[in-house]
Parts: sequence; C-alpha cells; structure tokens
Amino acid sequence: MDEALLRTLTPTVIGILVRRGADFAAAKDAVQDTLVEAVRLWPDDPPRDLKGWLVTVAWRKFLDTARADTSRQHREERVEGEPVPGPGGVVDDTLQLYFLCAHPSLTTASAVALTLRAIGGLTTRQIAQAYLVPEATMAQRISRAKRTVSGVRFNQPGDVGTVLRVLYLVFNEGYSGDVDLAAEAIRLTRQLAAKTNHEEVAGLLALMLLHYARRPARPGPDGRLVPLAEQDRSLWNTRLIAEGVDVLRTALTRDHLGEYQAQAAVAALHADARSTEETDWVQIVEWYDELVRLTDSPVARLNRAVAVGEADGPRAGLAAVAELDPALPRYAAVAAYLHERDGDPVTAARLYAEAARSAPNLPECDHLTRQAARLNLELPNRAAGGAAPGICRTDRDGLLAQLAGRTRVTRP
Repeated sequence: MDEALLRTLTPTVIGILVRRGADFAAAKDAVQDTLVEAVRLWPDDPPRDLKGWLVTVAWRKFLDTARADTSRQHREERVEGEPVPGPGGVVDDTLQLYFLCAHPSLTTASAVALTLRAIGGLTTRQIAQAYLVPEATMAQRISRAKRTVSGVRFNQPGDVGTVLRVLYLVFNEGYSGDVDLAAEAIRLTRQLAAKTNHEEVAGLLALMLLHYARRPARPGPDGRLVPLAEQDRSLWNTRLIAEGVDVLRTALTRDHLGEYQAQAAVAALHADARSTEETDWVQIVEWYDELVRLTDSPVARLNRAVAVGEADGPRAGLAAVAELDPALPRYAAVAAYLHERDGDPVTAARLYAEAARSAPNLPECDHLTRQAARLNLELPNRAAGGAAPGICRTDRDGLLAQLAGRTRVTRP
C-alpha cells in the first residue's frame, strides 16, 4: 500500500466530487470511506487505475448517502445527470481544492487545519498534536470549516495570495509532535507549483527550501538556539539551497516580482555567503527596499534596519530602527544587537533583557537572556579596561562550493 500516493491522490478525488455536485463535507466523508475500503482491498487486488477506482467508489458512496437522505433529493437528481465517474477531465480539481480550503470566509486557523486535513492527508490527531490542542478541539475546528465551505461554488478564479498565506503559516509552525509541518508545507507548495505557473508560488517554494536548508544548524548540541551569524554553515543542506536558488532564478526571469520572491532573494544571498562578513549586505538592503515597496510591512522595515546596520554601520541601523514602532515584535532584540555593535553594552544588555520578556518561544527567550547575562558579566571587565569578547563571527568552510560565484540574484 503506497500511502504517499494515496495522500497525493486524495485532494484530486475530493476536488472531482466537489466539481460534480457534492458539497465539500459530503465529498470528504465519501473519500474517507473509500480510503478505508482501499486499505482493505488493495493489498490483495490492487486496481490498475488507482485514481479512477478512487473516484468511482467515492462517487458511488456519495450517491448512496444522497439517496438515503430525502432532504438532498434535488441535489441527487442534479448530480446524477453529470458524466459517468472517471479519472477526471481537464479542470484542475486539486488547485480548486486549495482555493476552497483557503476560502476568505474561514479563519486563518481553520484554513490551515482544513488544508492539512483535506490536501495534506494528515489525521485529525496528527494536526492536533502539531498544534498542541486536544484532538476533540481540532475535530470541531475542522468540522466547522467543512460546514462553512460546503456550499461554496467556484464561478470565478480563487485567490492565489490567500492560498500562499495559508501555506506560509503552515511552514512557520515548524515541527511539533510527530508531524514536521515545515516539511509538509514544502510538499504541499511543491504540489501547488506543479499545478500552476505562478511566480509567487515559485517564490514561496524557494523561500521555504532556503530556510529549511539551514535548519540542521539552528539548534546547538545542547539544544539552544544558534543565531544565523554563529551557525556552522557546513551543516546547511546544499542540495536544498541549490534547488531553492534555481527555482527563484526561474521565477525572477518572469519579471513579476512579489513579496515571497523578494524574501527568497534575501535568503539566497545569506545562503551564498561563507560567513557573515562575506554576506552581500548592500544587495540585501536593496532587496528589503523592494520588499518594503511591495508590502509596506513594519517587520520588513525592521529586518531592513538590521541589514542597514551591517552594510552602513550600527549608527545607520539605529537611525532606521528609530523610525519604527517600539511595540513591533523583536524590536528590542534588534535595537539591542545594534547598540552592542555600536559599543553601548549597558543599553544593549537592558534591551536584550526586555526582548527576552516578550520572546515568542522558550528557545528565543533563553538565547536573549543569555545575551543579556553575557554583557552584564563583561561590564566589570570593560570598566577595568579589559577587552570583552564580541559576538562570534567564525568563518566556516564547505558551504556551496558548487554554487560559488553564481548565486547572485539580482533582478533581470
């Protein structure tokens, strides 16, 4: 039994049933019943046309349920006039299902859960474990989402941007429990990229690949958070980096720049540098300028301030930070870093401690607390004229030898 193939076919089959007249909830239930039957029958007698078998059996199960429900008699008469069940026509049912799961009428949390359940093929228990909520709570969330979109019919193109935001949120959940949501988001985005020739879908896929490639170096041997500047870059996954850069280049040649392409360009420039000192900070600032132009995002402006501090010096970075709202997430952490680089450890230590109190997770809180403690321990040495160690900027070998000199991602 090829479970990976079943997970790939499931959204296609649901989409076909929806297009033929089944509402989303009924289609999902019929397909689930069909998968149970497939698990029972296929090991002994696998069909030659797997997709056709799933569609045929699921459609029959839907009709059986519709016939048993007199309140759906009108719908039954309508759907029975549809073509005979088969592998499917030219309509891209999987792509339509993406739009359905990311429908604007759903809350963000519901859209993410429904996407993982209907398209990702994850069980309700797996999704609940990933989000650290009781299974019953997640089941209710998914059921409400299915009811919300059950009556939706597509008479106009769906919003790719909404789908991408949902996938981006899935990716940012990372890993929790026995489901790696970042890897699942990459799988789903690959699937979407194969269904639509959209440069921002490619941009998001490239961004995910480039960030995921750095994942092995993010935790230290003791499990602590390792910031980008101190990561062992030889641990980065060069295969994923090369793929991400190639996907991004192809998207950029179409000259329809979007926010995910701009973010991916920044990630590619980080991936191309053998150390922090060798990073092309000037070009990173230029890409952040593009991102701010596209989104006017305060978070993008904050990240740009860090890049300005690296390209033009910490005073320039602090000037850029001063223009932003101090209530921004990670504002204090960025200001602390720039004050430390500017030779003001007292202010930096205070800001690191402030940032730790509002950190979004325990690893980040631990890292910022340690930064504050380190500077506070160094202050007596500084007062006595001793030299205090700076932030580690260790050069690392082994990063992207095959990409050396060709990862520059300037706009065409």
